[in-house]
Amino acid sequence: MNWLFSLLLTIHILVALAIIGLVLMQHGKGADMGAAFGSGASGSLFGATGSANFLSRTTAILAAVFFATSLGLAYVASAKPKTTGSVMQETVQSQPVSQPATAGGEPSYGPVDAGSKVKEVPR
Repeated sequence: MNWLFSLLLTIHILVALAIIGLVLMQHGKGADMGAAFGSGASGSLFGATGSANFLSRTTAILAAVFFATSLGLAYVASAKPKTTGSVMQETVQSQPVSQPATAGGEPSYGPVDAGSKVKEVPR
């Protein structure tokens, strides 16, 4: 399972870097106005409108792969065998145990330190 986690993590990082690059290469919505005045978009590698379709489709495919690798990483990480023990098992219980009610019918007011003296309240 460790090799699968490493493989998915490598693919995940590479796809994330590719998405970042593709998004930075794409033109914004306002870039079409500059192309109308001869900015040279028609002489680009993919043609006048081919780059927008190619880059947006590739970005969508890579986004789907990124989503799939995210789910795969979450599944593989949750399916790993647990190590022995946990952090909670190693902690010391810090709260005192509550005392049982007294037999005389008087209410118990919670735990009392052994070193403190309880004074009776007049009724």
